[in-house]
Amino acid sequence: MSKPLTPQEIHNLAMNHVGKDLEARGFEFIAINSKLKRHPQFVCIDKNSQYYFVVVRAVILPDNPNNYDVVWMETFKKHAFEKDAKVLYAGVGLGNPNGEDLPIYLNEEYLIEYNGIQVIEMNLN
Repeated sequence: MSKPLTPQEIHNLAMNHVGKDLEARGFEFIAINSKLKRHPQFVCIDKNSQYYFVVVRAVILPDNPNNYDVVWMETFKKHAFEKDAKVLYAGVGLGNPNGEDLPIYLNEEYLIEYNGIQVIEMNLN
């Protein structure tokens, strides 16, 4: 019997994809927080010792993973600015290839829509 993934497991799956991308881009991980609704998920530094706060958002397809709450992001940008960090956003869409009404199952194929990491403009509104 196939076991549907929980919201936390779906979030962890998205984080795994983003973590591999960050690693491939040469970021060094300072902290990782995989709990749902806790931000940022990754605190990283680049080769110039610039800090980055990475927000990962997993959505179920057909929802658009590139959309985020702009009002909430302004608050988060303020927090990052105070810590001299830049903000990166990574939206990940996941779905069942057999139909959008079906859950994503453990150890089975899934659809993924990931357009990479977006740099969030740090100008505070």
